[in-house]
Amino acid sequence: MSEQEIKTLDLRGEICPYPMLKTNEELDSNKDLNILEVMTDHSPALSTIPPQALKRGFEVEINEINNSEWKITLTKEIKGEKK
Repeated sequence: MSEQEIKTLDLRGEICPYPMLKTNEELDSNKDLNILEVMTDHSPALSTIPPQALKRGFEVEINEINNSEWKITLTKEIKGEKK
């Protein structure tokens, strides 16, 4: 039985390229991560983070949580163990 690991990165106040770089670093360094929530107030991150996450096998959902603040939820489906 595998529990879903959920992590939140609060990258509000960070500007490009840091939101994408820090998200990629987290995804690459934590292979057991199933759900990563990225909080950002930098709108260009909405177009840089999703393609990188999709390349790593994550589904992407973007929700505006406040005026000019977004939560990007990256979810990896658990199908079995992957390397």
